[in-house]
Amino acid sequence: MKKVLVINGPNLNFLGKREKGIYGEESLEDINNYIRAQGEKLFIHVDFYQSNFEGSIIDKIQKDYMNYDGILINAGAFTHYSYAIYDAILSVPTKFVEVHLSNIFSREEFRKQSVISKACVGSICGFGKFSYVLGLHALKEIFLEV
Repeated sequence: MKKVLVINGPNLNFLGKREKGIYGEESLEDINNYIRAQGEKLFIHVDFYQSNFEGSIIDKIQKDYMNYDGILINAGAFTHYSYAIYDAILSVPTKFVEVHLSNIFSREEFRKQSVISKACVGSICGFGKFSYVLGLHALKEIFLEV
């Protein structure tokens, strides 16, 4: 069974409480349970990590990349300015797929730019929690190519 790590960045721990019109009513735990169940259907074991701290996300990538066949990353606001996370993604051989709940291209101007996307094999946004499932499908296809 393949293993995937889902990394969620700042403020995603407040899903279900913040900007419900954009992010919905479900908590991060609800979404993680959904992703885990969908992963099982794809024969993918999924682990989760969330941090509001840029350095913690970098440490997690560098410490644990070798334990996973792929990583889904929703870097939250770090998506738009963290060259440090971009460098961390590039520093390891694991395949990353960038995911976002909302369509970042239909939001504020600053959200339309992702500095991490060039370090990832692809980006998926705008499908709510299903963005993560689409990311799992993408990683599964990448696993089959290897």
